[in-house]
Amino acid sequence: MAITKVWIDEDACIGCRLCENTCSEVFEVNDVAKVKKEANFNKFEEEIKEATEDCPSEAIHFEEK
Repeated sequence: MAITKVWIDEDACIGCRLCENTCSEVFEVNDVAKVKKEANFNKFEEEIKEATEDCPSEAIHFEEK
């Protein structure tokens, strides 16, 4: 399956930068994490899943098809 959508629950995000450190090609953090608009989800599927699993506040979500 391919990842078709990635989003951050900004209310849950604590800005720890774990996602950015795991996959800076997809995530960036200022006060809270954001998904980069130009991100290629298919190229970084494993890193997105790792960031989602490791996120301490469970703020990262994705959909697959």
